[in-house]
Order: sequence, then structure tokens, then C-alpha cells
Amino acid sequence: MGLAKVYSSAVLGIDAYSVEVEVDIAKGLPSFNTVGLPDVAVKESKDRVKAAIKNSDFKFPTKRITVNLAPADVKKEGSLFDLPIALGILAATGQIEKAEFKKYVILGELSLDGGIRSIPGALPIALAGQKEGREGIILPLDNRAEAAVVKGLNVYPVENLSQTVDFLAGKTEIEPFSLDLEGVFERGREYKVDFTDVKGQEHAKRALEVAAAGGHNVIMIGPPGSGKTMLARRFPTILPDMTLEEALETTKIHSIAGLVPPQTALIATRPFRSPHHTASDIALLQ
Repeated sequence: MGLAKVYSSAVLGIDAYSVEVEVDIAKGLPSFNTVGLPDVAVKESKDRVKAAIKNSDFKFPTKRITVNLAPADVKKEGSLFDLPIALGILAATGQIEKAEFKKYVILGELSLDGGIRSIPGALPIALAGQKEGREGIILPLDNRAEAAVVKGLNVYPVENLSQTVDFLAGKTEIEPFSLDLEGVFERGREYKVDFTDVKGQEHAKRALEVAAAGGHNVIMIGPPGSGKTMLARRFPTILPDMTLEEALETTKIHSIAGLVPPQTALIATRPFRSPHHTASDIALLQ
């Protein structure tokens, strides 16, 4: 019947790498097979893709469908391949004409009605797309601010499958989302707490100030309620301001973990984590 290739990306560690989503539709008994070391979430995409295509008023082929995620020797995780797989099926069956997939990195999770949900890892994927020389990235609407941090890459936010198809077919236009990076960086430096909130504890505050000035480690020992967590939570507010490079690295980690708040472009404050004292080694690393 047809073959189509859509370009997407996946996260490995804190960096992203390119993934080619190849879709082949052939004659035979109806089936949907995904190869290329997919995890459970990727394998389950066939049900989401099938429902999204039908509910977006497109035709789902009753043929033998084979989806290959290359490189095939690296495990693929997550639901971000839903959108490129659906587009590959539509292109292979001729329902999308003249789509120049090579220009874009495409990613997004599909809902059953054809809507596109946000995905983790948008920032490292956008950075990888920029390095590869892609013209733009097509991604969920909720991830637009995060990806727009990357300069030199057009960000095209989409809300549903139909809108994406019309954009790729040239039937509609989507204005690239832009962001005032410097302004966002400056506004994002505000902390919700402040070191000046602490009254008393002069010796402890002096020790933290010395540690902040010299870049030293600190261990705080004391009975419950003596103020250890309160002081530790406010310690980042007296550290030097983050540079833009540090903010990008911090945001990449938050992005992969899915911890970037909605509509937030950049994490510009030094992060504070407060694991419980009974946490195991494995729990600390997760």
C-alpha cells in the first residue's frame, strides 16, 4: 500500500536523540505491529492511534501495519510517538499529501478523540532538533513555552490531530510561538521564600552564609522542630543567581521528570529537594 517516514525524538538520560518513525502498510490480515524495542506505553499507542484517527474523521486502514522506531537497538519509552505514528499511517494511505516531514521534529500523546496531550522532555528534544538542523518542532500546545526557550527553532503548537494534518498539508497556517527568553529568565528568578524570614538562629545563619560564599557542603544536626528544614529550604535564596546555561540544564532535568509547571518556560531558581530521612538509596535516585 505505502511507506511513510516521520521524524521524532526520544530522551536518553538528560539528552535527546533522533528517532525515525517508519510506517509500512501492506496487504494481508489486519494487524498492527510496533518494532524497535518499544516499551509498554509505546506498544499501547496502537489503540490510542486507531481511535484518534477514526474520531478525527480519517480512515484507519484494515491492512497489515508495521511501525519501526529507528534506531532499533535503543529502547523507546513513553507516549510521545502517538502523533508521529498517526501521521505516518495517514501519509502512507495517501490521506496527507505533500507533507514535508523531514523539516520537523514531531511528538505528542494522542487522546481517543484526537486531542494532543503534553509530554515530558520537550526542552531536550527541542535542543536536539536544533542541533540536527530541523526547521521546526510540532508539539502539544502545553509544551510550547518550554520548547520556545531554544533559539533558531520554530515552535508549532498543535491541539489536535486534524489541525496537525491541515498544517502539514498546507491547508492552514500556524504562527510559530515566540518567547522573550531574557524577560522570562529575569522574572523566573523570584523565590517563594527568603532567608530574611528566619528570626534568630544567628549561628546557623552565619554558617550557611559562609557555606554559600565558599561553595561548601553543609550537614545540619538537631532535634525535630529546631529549624533544619526551614533553613535548608531558604538556603538557595542566598546562593549566586543561576546563569542561563545553568537554568537550561536545570529545566532539562525537570522536563524529563515531568516536573515543569504548565506554561512555565524556564526553571531559573536553584532547586530544593527535601527527601524524607527514611528514604532509601533507590528512592533518592528516582
